[in-house]
Amino acid sequence: MPSTPLPCTLGELRSSEYTPARVSRSVKDELRDNLIARLRTIAGTEASLFPGIVGYDDTVIPQIVNAVLSRHNFILLGLRGQAKSRILRALTTLLDPHSPYVAGSELRDNPYAPLSRFSKDLVASLGDNTPIAWMTPEQRYVEKLATPDVTVADLIGDVDPIKAARSGHELGSELTMHYGLLPRANRGIFAINEIPDLAGKIQVALFNIMQEGDVQIKGYPVRLELDVAIVFSANPEDYTARGKIVTPLKDRIGSEIRTHYPESLDEAISITEQEAWTARSYINDGAPENAAIQSIVIPHYIRQVVEQIAFIAREDKKVDKRSGVSQRLPISTMELVVSNAERRALLHGESLVVPRIGDILAALPGITGKIELEYEGEMKGSETVIRELIRQSVANIYDTYFADTNTQQIEQWFNLGGAVELNDKQSAESVLASLQQIQGLFEKLAPLKLAKRAAPEVLVSAAEFLLEGMTAHKKISRSEARKFSAGEKRKRNEDAANMGERSRERLQERDLDEIARNRTRRGFN
Repeated sequence: MPSTPLPCTLGELRSSEYTPARVSRSVKDELRDNLIARLRTIAGTEASLFPGIVGYDDTVIPQIVNAVLSRHNFILLGLRGQAKSRILRALTTLLDPHSPYVAGSELRDNPYAPLSRFSKDLVASLGDNTPIAWMTPEQRYVEKLATPDVTVADLIGDVDPIKAARSGHELGSELTMHYGLLPRANRGIFAINEIPDLAGKIQVALFNIMQEGDVQIKGYPVRLELDVAIVFSANPEDYTARGKIVTPLKDRIGSEIRTHYPESLDEAISITEQEAWTARSYINDGAPENAAIQSIVIPHYIRQVVEQIAFIAREDKKVDKRSGVSQRLPISTMELVVSNAERRALLHGESLVVPRIGDILAALPGITGKIELEYEGEMKGSETVIRELIRQSVANIYDTYFADTNTQQIEQWFNLGGAVELNDKQSAESVLASLQQIQGLFEKLAPLKLAKRAAPEVLVSAAEFLLEGMTAHKKISRSEARKFSAGEKRKRNEDAANMGERSRERLQERDLDEIARNRTRRGFN
């Protein structure tokens, strides 16, 4: 709220700092002026122009800055989950904190230059006593999701017969008009999401406002010279899948800006860390202190594996690249990973929640609905494809930590018949006791830089990561019940050796039987 009370009447407004020159600036000029001031403020600092938008500092944001400085209407083109809507909503940070309008006006008229008949009549009758209301930046942002059933009346407006009958005005009067979303966004920002889904004839209705800056309602001689900054978003693949932007409208859009997915794993991790609900609180009613969850610790390698799934999926030939793999995939997956670890901690009365690789496999419901498969992928099945994506992700991140680690001692332990089962039915301490039997396992975890006295939950998670990485590289194997044992190659060699041994035994038995039969025949002779 401002430090001094805002003017409540037109007379008070005239004598305040809100001069006609300041209030009558167009929205695009206002955005431009505030952007220039913001750029000067953050110059030489690491501050972001749009806080919360990650990974676009050197690509998308400079193009948006250029479009705003040029006073352009613009469109953001990008696949799903690329923060298009969030960027459009962030434009409100470039609007003035407070903006006056004639109280009661549907068009939020400028008190110094009203557009609607209602405001003109009110100012003419009350003069300096005309009541003034104020808009916040959020109230000056109007958003519409384009759908095939949107009509011109929804966007522009229509004559309201009921309003005319109740007020006693003629149908041709401006006072009988019902204004659509676009006129109601006057002196603000109007955003249309998924513009290709808008029917062609509705897109045509936007021509005038895009070029001449006015709209006409239902053929009546009423022209409203609106002051609106119009922005759009669209998925480029929708041009052929569901609809397209008609060429004349596309020609009137000043800038076409392409968005993209995070280009690095660190950027993706920052986005998921910002968006995923992982900072959870607990009300421990009646729970003993040693059984109450105190904190959640997400190892960095878990974050890396979750993000790597999306990166690999975007390049996998079995995944439809035209549909894209949304950044919502790792966000939902991370939430489910934490929830599964949370469930395990609650079952065993543990105070520390630490996700494991096994929790990622339990998060399949957060992945299956966010990946569109090609024909080859459909034939294999979504679950099979996703499990393979997880395996590749684990293998890639494992290599960043353990590429130079010699795991022969661990492999030998399994090859000698050792096996260990890691599932949610066991507490962290119980699993840790089983893992400590594996020779050299915990000594190999040095690349993860664990604390000297790390909690059992942390040690189990790290050890499982190492074992899962070895499984991904087929050095050892793991069953569906999450039992780790000797590798498939070792098992095949042992099976072949056993089969050979059994074959030799059968041959020896056959030879002995043959010798016995021959002796019997000689005895009869």
